[in-house]
Amino acid sequence: MNTIILGIESSCDDTSAAVIKDGYLLSNVIAGQAVHEAYGGVVPELASRAHQQNIVPVVHEALKRADIQKEELSAVAFTRGPGLMGSLLVGVSFAKGFARSLGIPLIDVNHLTGHVMAHFIRTEGETPDEPDYPFLCLLVSGGNSQIILVKAYNDMQILGQTIDDAAGEAIDKCSKVMGLGYPGGPIIDKLARQGNPQAYAFSKPHIPELNYSFSGLKTSFLYFLRDRLKEDPEFIAHHKEDLAASLEATVVDILMDKLRKAAQQYQIKEIALAGGVSANNGLRNAFREHAARYGWKIFIPKFSYTTDNAAMIAITGYFKYRDKVFCGIDAPAYSRVSM
Repeated sequence: MNTIILGIESSCDDTSAAVIKDGYLLSNVIAGQAVHEAYGGVVPELASRAHQQNIVPVVHEALKRADIQKEELSAVAFTRGPGLMGSLLVGVSFAKGFARSLGIPLIDVNHLTGHVMAHFIRTEGETPDEPDYPFLCLLVSGGNSQIILVKAYNDMQILGQTIDDAAGEAIDKCSKVMGLGYPGGPIIDKLARQGNPQAYAFSKPHIPELNYSFSGLKTSFLYFLRDRLKEDPEFIAHHKEDLAASLEATVVDILMDKLRKAAQQYQIKEIALAGGVSANNGLRNAFREHAARYGWKIFIPKFSYTTDNAAMIAITGYFKYRDKVFCGIDAPAYSRVSM
C-alpha cells in the first residue's frame, strides 16, 4: 500500500503545501506574500490573514498537481513550530481539521528539522544525492544560524548557534539601513556579485566554542556608514556594490570559520547547507572552496528547497510515518523551541 503524505508549512509569510508518495515528491506549491515589502519586514497580523486566504487554494493546487485525491492520503504533516504564532495557528488548525475529516493521523514537524531533511527530498528520474549519517549541517536563515550534528532524522544535536541575531537577519537589517528594500538577502547577493569583497572591513566577533553572534557586525556596519555619509552624503549610492560584497564576505567568513572548527573537532567530512541563506551565492562558493581544500563532501540544496516550503515538512513526515510517530489533535503550536 502506498504511503502518501500531505505536508503543510505556514511558519512565517509563505503558505505552502506538498505531496510526497513513497518518499518521492509529487508537488510543492508555495504562495508568497508581497504585502510585507511596503513595511520592510514581515508584519505578523498581515501574515496570518494572508495564510487564511491562501491555505485552502494552496492545498487544493498541491493535490491537483500531484494527481492525488484527498481520500488517498495516509497522513497530514504540518509545521508545529518554531515561527510566528499567528501564522502557525492557521496551518496547524487546517491540518487538524483536514486530518480529522479524513480519519488519518497527524504528524507534527519541527521547522528547523524540516530544513535539514530537505536534503532527502527525492523526485522521480533523478539520482538521489543524500548525505550519510552522521553529517554536519550549517542551517542559516533569517531567524536561525546553527551548526547541527545529524545522526538520524530524529537524532540531531545543536553544536553551536547564534547568541543574538541570525545571519539572515543581520543581512536584512544592513540592507534596510542602506535603503535597498526588503527582503535584503537577495538584493545584497545580487549586488555583491558586482562588488569587491575586500573593499571594506567590518567587525568579526570572538565568541567562545561554536556559537555565533552577528549583532556586533550590524553595529560596525551602521557606524561605518554613519561616518562615511558625513563625508559624502551619496556614499551608499556610489559604493553599494562594494558594501554589499564586503558585508557578504564578512558574514560568510564568520559562518565558515566555526563550521571548519566543528568539522575538525568531530572529524566529519560530510557537510550540508540548509535554510534560506543557503541560496546566497557567496556562501555556496565558500562551500565549494572548502570542499576542494579540506576534502569535504558537500551537499547544497536546490534553490526551491532553501526557503520555507512544505516539501521539507512532507519528507520529514514521511520518515516519522514509517516509524508510526504521530501527534494528538490537542498538540499546540509553539513559537520558540530548540531542535
